Amino acid sequence: MQILYSMGRDVTQDYTKGLLGYRRQINQSFDLYLLVLFYLIKISSYASIDSKNRKSRLRPSPEDQFFKPILAVNPFIKSLTENIGLFNLIDNHDIREKLDEDLVRSMYNEFLKTEDYKQFLQAEYLSPDDYINIYLNLLKSCLNSSHFQDIIEDNYSQWIDDESLVVGAIKKTLKQLPVASDFYKDYIPSEEATVEFGEFLLETVFFKDRELLEIISPNLQNWDAERVAVIDMILIKMAIAELMNFTSIPGKVTLNEYVEISKTYSTDKSKDFINGILDKLFKQLMENQKITKEGRGLLDN
Repeated sequence: MQILYSMGRDVTQDYTKGLLGYRRQINQSFDLYLLVLFYLIKISSYASIDSKNRKSRLRPSPEDQFFKPILAVNPFIKSLTENIGLFNLIDNHDIREKLDEDLVRSMYNEFLKTEDYKQFLQAEYLSPDDYINIYLNLLKSCLNSSHFQDIIEDNYSQWIDDESLVVGAIKKTLKQLPVASDFYKDYIPSEEATVEFGEFLLETVFFKDRELLEIISPNLQNWDAERVAVIDMILIKMAIAELMNFTSIPGKVTLNEYVEISKTYSTDKSKDFINGILDKLFKQLMENQKITKEGRGLLDN
């Protein structure tokens, strides 16, 4: 959607440039996943530095003497910190150079003050769920920090758009601790999603723009196509292209998805407008046998 919007606003941007921009955004989404995960690893590992600093104090307190860096030293986090494949990806994607060591230290110190971490340190027994929850709480602490958010966005301007996607993937990873050695393969963008679906949809909407507009325009009732919000029109075109070309995606799923997207990226009234137009177009295309769905229940709207 954003690439199509950009291509429509900039007459100098041809399809090739748009496609390269799309691929770059896909790659950066995975880079964001690696960067946030790397921060969690480094912040957790800082517990070992904290332990050494406490022990080296001239007059360590009882708390210092009994402090254990369990946030950094346990089988759960070690499945990440000692994962060779993961760190090869981090190096290959130049993630290390984007890490702010001052932020790592400050985020650890902030987390050190939380009740979650204090209880974690004082617990006599820790279950697997306790370990998983402490890392989920660490993630939450980072996301609640405006400084952390700013640093991430400084490196990747699309963080605001990708945050929910990336955070969802990070949470899934943490809930699987200790992770399998090749866990990261589940998060590498697949060709099916990015090429067979994404690039095909981009190409279809770009090159069949007039054809899609001819399908949409008669159903706008009293609306002139040129008066429809740009984002709304792009979303409607994308939805129609998806309905007509992806036989395995249920019609209801397509319609709901684009209505949801409009809630985030368009006007307050857009969701009702888009929902009404798409519902009408879906029924019309079905009657004209322009939509074919495979499998039971895929025609439900």
